[in-house]
Amino acid sequence: MIKELIRQMTLEEKASLCSGLDMWNTTPVKRLGIGSIVVSDGPHGLRRQLKDADNFGIADSVPATCFPTASAMAASWDPELVAEIGAAIAEECLQEGVSVLLAPGVNIKRSPLCGRNFEYYSEDPYLTGEMAVAFINGVQSKGVGTSLKHYAVNNQEHLRMTIDAIVDKRALREIYLPAFEAAVKRAQPWTVMCAYNKLNGTYCSEHRELLTEILKEEWGHQGLVVTDWGACNDRVAGLIAGQELEMPGGGLDNDRAIVKAVKSGRLDEAVLDAAVERILQLVQKAVENLKPGYRYDAEAHHALARKAAAQCAVLLKNENNILPLDRSTKLAVIGKLAEKPRYQGSGSSLINPTRLENALDEMKRRGLKFAYAPGYSHITDAPDEALIVEACRLAKEAEVVVVFAGLTDTYESEGFDREHLKLPANQDLLIQRLARINPNLVVVLSGGAPMEMPWVNEAKGILNMYLAGQAGGAAAVDLLLGEINPSGKLAETFPLTNSDGLSAAYFPEGPLTVEYRESIFVGYRYFDTAKKEVLFPFGHGLSYTSFEYLDLKVSEERVEDPDGLKVTVTVKNTGPVPGAEVVQLYIQPPESKIFKAAKELKGFKKVFLEPGEEKSVEMTLNRRSFAYYNVNINDWHVENGEYTILIGASSRDIRLSKKITLELPGNDVEVPDYRDACPAYYQLDRQTDIPREQFAALYGRPLPPKTEAGKKAYHRNSTLGDISHTFIGRIMLKAGTSMATGKVKGEEEDSRIIATKNMMTKMAPQLPLRSIAFSSGGLLTLGMIDGLLMILNGRRLRGLGKILTSLPWKKKR
Repeated sequence: MIKELIRQMTLEEKASLCSGLDMWNTTPVKRLGIGSIVVSDGPHGLRRQLKDADNFGIADSVPATCFPTASAMAASWDPELVAEIGAAIAEECLQEGVSVLLAPGVNIKRSPLCGRNFEYYSEDPYLTGEMAVAFINGVQSKGVGTSLKHYAVNNQEHLRMTIDAIVDKRALREIYLPAFEAAVKRAQPWTVMCAYNKLNGTYCSEHRELLTEILKEEWGHQGLVVTDWGACNDRVAGLIAGQELEMPGGGLDNDRAIVKAVKSGRLDEAVLDAAVERILQLVQKAVENLKPGYRYDAEAHHALARKAAAQCAVLLKNENNILPLDRSTKLAVIGKLAEKPRYQGSGSSLINPTRLENALDEMKRRGLKFAYAPGYSHITDAPDEALIVEACRLAKEAEVVVVFAGLTDTYESEGFDREHLKLPANQDLLIQRLARINPNLVVVLSGGAPMEMPWVNEAKGILNMYLAGQAGGAAAVDLLLGEINPSGKLAETFPLTNSDGLSAAYFPEGPLTVEYRESIFVGYRYFDTAKKEVLFPFGHGLSYTSFEYLDLKVSEERVEDPDGLKVTVTVKNTGPVPGAEVVQLYIQPPESKIFKAAKELKGFKKVFLEPGEEKSVEMTLNRRSFAYYNVNINDWHVENGEYTILIGASSRDIRLSKKITLELPGNDVEVPDYRDACPAYYQLDRQTDIPREQFAALYGRPLPPKTEAGKKAYHRNSTLGDISHTFIGRIMLKAGTSMATGKVKGEEEDSRIIATKNMMTKMAPQLPLRSIAFSSGGLLTLGMIDGLLMILNGRRLRGLGKILTSLPWKKKR
């Protein structure tokens, strides 16, 4: 039926299907009965906009359950919980007629400074992949599609629409692609969203190796590729590379470009037909799964959000078992975040929650004995001595002080990266002052990513809630009182300071490129290999009970084929209360000519145990568990030798180990040896940077320049910032910033409003001119942009003529 429809379509109709009708709808072809389907954000809850539409979280959206963000979900280490959340969000999509949820985001946390890390799962590709598979399967089990994003290597917000990520092939395959690979092979997302950035010189939206050779031919992706909103660079090149759907829509420039390319012979119509076929398959599947009149259970979803928030929380420190609190304890509750919680991030994932609970109200409801003081302003970072004095007075009279602290909306967001890992200065000062007055200090943290804690030795208890969603306040009280036992584990390393990380010197870089010189040494792979002290290690998380690990067994100790290799271990709850432990399996490789991380996560399982109960936990390994990517053969390779199976409660808390020997027959593949050309990668315990020439040797070809040489010629990918020194550029930047911030409605004293305006102000100078055209809804054509560029490049009369002849068509689709 689909092929017959394609035969009946005109060339113009085929082209129109390849871009959206508007911000959230695909284009229909009414003549042939082809309908439009609705897509919508976001990763931790539905952001369905009915009137004003935008992809930055500015306009209002329908009420929806705000679940914990991805950084929190990953800390649960519980794929079943993540799948349950995915299914719940899908039910809300069904009620609102949304066919594709634009999630999950599986970009690796290369640096803790990435402003969008709250939307991503982990620094580890294996854990990220497991979370993504669970989420996608949960959503799609309800007949709602997903969009796996942002493919690929979109690991920073700074210059995200133009930056060229320079990554060596091994790091690409071992760190940045495996989560996408796992999700595609095991969950088949309906769509994959390509990223804004370039990868090794080519925009991801037109990267044939990424979109066709790897994604479709190697991994077997059956769905379509959609651009991130405004990520299309060259529409025809994108189609040829394997990018089917451009979003958003509203203009006809690229439809015309497609038609022209077919007529000129640049684009084979068979390629266009193949793209249209995938789009129609998506539309057909979506229409078949619509459920008009469907209603979800809002109360049940809120209860799930509360359960999830508790399961995702990580108990970082519990000196002298200060937690859980006794209900009769006299408390001083300090911190504006107890009253006005930060429960989600800013940007395209911004949810309008069905309800919002805070810790202060929950404590009142429970009848706890406490006095409250805000302690700091959530609008400014400047310390307020009067607020601190008031908080200290209450602390002096209390048995235990509970401080609610964390990153505010202006500190992390889509659209810009963090400048440091510090908390707001007024919060750090407050905590340190309180610790001098009352040593029984508990800090409850909110934030989507790691943060420095200069007061870590002064706080007896630290509970990290991450961004816990709309029920996070009540869940925090559940945990503080011990009604729920914390069981979360960090899915990322908390460094002492950002500069400790190997990538710190190469993030975010620009203006043209960012060099991933650290290669595979991301997160704990670096810190554990370099034996570097951290604040809290990957996989760390405490409990109100204790666990013993016993009886590690491996199904074979001399292994010719590692596929199906079984690892079993017994875990026992040796404490007084029920609890859950995340059993983590790492593999330590043998000595090799090629540099490798000291250990890598290759399995995990969360197990719930009553006091005194023990269970046997089994994990299955395969060939890939032991493999590295060999660039000489462009394939995965397993070296023979002695490997160590490590079982632990974190990457730094290894409880049991067992050595096995791999003896794969016919294993005579040449192993790459970089010891002479790239010695720094073998000396991380004493090498704190990677020289550029060594990275170039690893990269295997000359590195592109970081800046433009000579006189700059302006082009479609020049940004508003690039042209801001010109008269026209200044006007455009000022007008664009004013228009964007002017759309943000709300109280000027609202931290969310301040943060959103801050985001728009920081993003505006980094917008490429072609993106402005594509996002204008047809008001500004690419021809007009080209005319503007002619003027900027000194051809004023010709440019003016181009603008006049390129004014938007009055004709509508």
